[in-house]
Amino acid sequence: MMKRIFIAGHRGMVGSALVRGAEARGGFDVLTAGRDRLDLCDQAACFAFLEEEKPDIVVIAAAKVGGIHANASYPADFIYENLAIAANLIEGSRRAGVDRVLFLGSTCIYPKLAPQPMPEDCLLTSPLEPTNEAYAVAKIAGLKLCQHYRAQHGLVYHSAMPTNLYGPGDNYHPENSHVIPAMIRRFHEAKESAAPEVSIWGTGTPKREFLHVDDLADACFHLLDLADPPDWVNVGVGGDIAIMDLAKLVAETVGYQGEIKTDPSKPDGTPRKLVEVSKIHATGWQAKVDFREGLAAAYQDFLATLESGEARL
Repeated sequence: MMKRIFIAGHRGMVGSALVRGAEARGGFDVLTAGRDRLDLCDQAACFAFLEEEKPDIVVIAAAKVGGIHANASYPADFIYENLAIAANLIEGSRRAGVDRVLFLGSTCIYPKLAPQPMPEDCLLTSPLEPTNEAYAVAKIAGLKLCQHYRAQHGLVYHSAMPTNLYGPGDNYHPENSHVIPAMIRRFHEAKESAAPEVSIWGTGTPKREFLHVDDLADACFHLLDLADPPDWVNVGVGGDIAIMDLAKLVAETVGYQGEIKTDPSKPDGTPRKLVEVSKIHATGWQAKVDFREGLAAAYQDFLATLESGEARL
């Protein structure tokens, strides 16, 4: 029997991976709605849309996202829009009789000084990282909405908290992109211009974890198949890489052969940011995409979108 699944945020990197995943699996009638049809910050419009379409499953991959600069400059926008998206879709789903909602957050919900690796139960144990507090608070609210709706209404509303993502459909903006797409663009442009060196921020010693977006989509469908999933669960690979080692790997992937220099005058950020993944492993899921292969595919996607004019630059 076909299940009607509404993927909110289908044009983003995560949403498009979920659409690909649903179509590859079969058994899903995929419902999407662009901003021209549905404003997710409009409560009445969300309620009416869900009542009319009656999906069996709602996956909330829509969010207002940005880098450190955007989060620090527009915190009111980040907290309001992300709160509105979560509240409108979760309450709208309840009203429309949707039995299954999966809310996607981020590991930035965990405290700034969380233990490493970060377990799910460290949530709300100490202060958040100030630079993205507004976004994190909104994501925590969405997680808690699902948890409490499940407790009060008996609905299987639950959440997944992915680590740093990369893959097809990423954002390559020089200020607003994350580290992997930023490096892919920088090393590609350095190769094209035959630049003798590329400088990376900080000392290159901090470690970060990276998950391919198709692995996240796979984890989401795995969680949706569980009759009794965790209220919220981390999604990651269970390992990390130093930023300098990452830079060398991206340079190799792109084919850049110049020198890589560090810039210790720039901030390193948190020394390590790794999620504890034993809970999702216990449900039978593990990440599958090899990191080198994932990076190579991400670079090919970048080149393809450059050629087509669709790259998010």
